[in-house]
Amino acid sequence: MGSRVRWVLRAVAIGYLAMLVVWPLVLVVQNTFADGLDSVWHALSDPDVTFALWLTVQATFWSVLINTVFGVSISLLLVRYRFPGRRLLSTLIDLPLSVSPVVVGLALVLVYGGVDGWFGPALESVGVEVIFAMPGIVLATAFVALPLVIREVVPVLQEIGDEQEQAARSLGATAPQVFLRITLPAIRWAVVYGVVLSLARSLGEFGAVKIVSGNLVGNTQTATLVVEQKYQDFEQSTAYATSFLLAFAAVLCLVVVSIIRPKESAS
Repeated sequence: MGSRVRWVLRAVAIGYLAMLVVWPLVLVVQNTFADGLDSVWHALSDPDVTFALWLTVQATFWSVLINTVFGVSISLLLVRYRFPGRRLLSTLIDLPLSVSPVVVGLALVLVYGGVDGWFGPALESVGVEVIFAMPGIVLATAFVALPLVIREVVPVLQEIGDEQEQAARSLGATAPQVFLRITLPAIRWAVVYGVVLSLARSLGEFGAVKIVSGNLVGNTQTATLVVEQKYQDFEQSTAYATSFLLAFAAVLCLVVVSIIRPKESAS
């Protein structure tokens, strides 16, 4: 009976994943290559699409960089130190997972808007435009992917403990030396997985970016926004091709990391 239950649960899990993830991806691939490679070449020859893809790459790069540095730093703070408000900080880190990206975008507009935002007018007075510009897109993208590196690194830091770090300090190692020679090698695969998840999340962000970018064609329109526009303009082949490129990049990163990760690594 136990064996049957396991098989039923496995079938349900596989079926659920197939319907929710695999089937939609298969349909995107099928529609992308319905006419061979023509849809892909047509999409890559469209200046609006190529600009949107390049803008997405830039925003994703800065978002992942910010979240990697911030994520590792906050992970060390949460695990290695005890301070008032630690639980509250840990809870706030998960906020992007529970708040709608559209709400995030609106909040950023209220804070950094150039007309009546809290900091927007002051920033624009010194020539820094956030909303409807690249900084706003990076902020929105970084916010929605904020917890991913942290939630990969924190469990590993808790598991390895700090005995080796304390031993290194007792022998005269400086804080940078302890981090680079002891801590970072122990958490490297957790950081890599967090970076990959952050990358995939950043590539696919739509709601918050649409609010803060203004969706200006050839200026602040990212790849996900160009997919929406092309689909609404009845250019489905271009929309499918762009969607495929985004999905392919995210899946490729996951596959590569899974292949190169050492089998014996516990982190």
